[in-house]
Amino acid sequence: MSRRAPSPTDLLEAFLKHGDTERGHAPNTLKAYRRDLEQFIAFADDYYGGVGAWHWATVDRLGLRGFLGVFERRGLSRRSAARALSALRSLYRFLHVHHDITTSVLRAVRTPRGERRLPAYVRRDEVDALFAAAESRAREGGFVEVRDLAMLELFYSTGIRLGELHGLDLRELDLLSDQVKVRGKGRKERIVPVGRQAVRALRRYLELRTGVLPVTGGDREAVFLNRRGGRLSAVGIQRRMHRLFDAIGGDELGVHALRHSFATHLLDAGADLRSVQELLGHASLSTTQIYTHTSVERLKNVYRQAHPRGG
Repeated sequence: MSRRAPSPTDLLEAFLKHGDTERGHAPNTLKAYRRDLEQFIAFADDYYGGVGAWHWATVDRLGLRGFLGVFERRGLSRRSAARALSALRSLYRFLHVHHDITTSVLRAVRTPRGERRLPAYVRRDEVDALFAAAESRAREGGFVEVRDLAMLELFYSTGIRLGELHGLDLRELDLLSDQVKVRGKGRKERIVPVGRQAVRALRRYLELRTGVLPVTGGDREAVFLNRRGGRLSAVGIQRRMHRLFDAIGGDELGVHALRHSFATHLLDAGADLRSVQELLGHASLSTTQIYTHTSVERLKNVYRQAHPRGG
């Protein structure tokens, strides 16, 4: 009895499993891959005439262009189309290596040029106001307010991502050497220095942390805990940071703005791009270069406002 050939969906599941177990992709990356590739499968089923009428090896250039055209007709951004095309390229690399499926069709399709969007960041004067408000809350409040200040300090002091702070364990935090070991994308590790003010806030928080741990249970490894002694969720971290952003009217700011601020302010102060790349854990220097655009745009604004003939 012959075995059934794997369907496009079967191969998608194999690709996602490989990304999880072998490549160590972040959950959000895998979720995005699944969303984009399932959209392509649904499109291909309709375009090629139904389930079973096509396979990954039979996708042609017109089919790919038709798929990308869906994004334009729906009014979605070029960035979304580029992300979906990147997911397809990653899938086909996996299929080539592990399932001997080869196609050159992707070479004939250009990645849509995305709109250049400069990252949101907190200005230096806003940083002062933000920390003044957080420190005031910590003085007047209890465990939650002290914890929130420690998280804010660590975000801005190290530039770590939301998922990295959420997953941080006590063994990775070294307050004697003023540094933290961060497990980033692809489970790559990097060492990041922690500033003096962040160390002070963390020490104060850790003194209160033991008080919320139950006699049994709880998450004794996690750095940041909720009131019940469990690891504070990523959503919970976002909510608490947004409450602090309210102090500076930062309705449009997200947690990632603290990472952008960390990089932008370092470059403004003269830090070299390569060092900032290592601190952020970027695989490519080109990813870090977006922050130089932020600095340049701000300098242009200063020039236009201050120069007698710059306006």
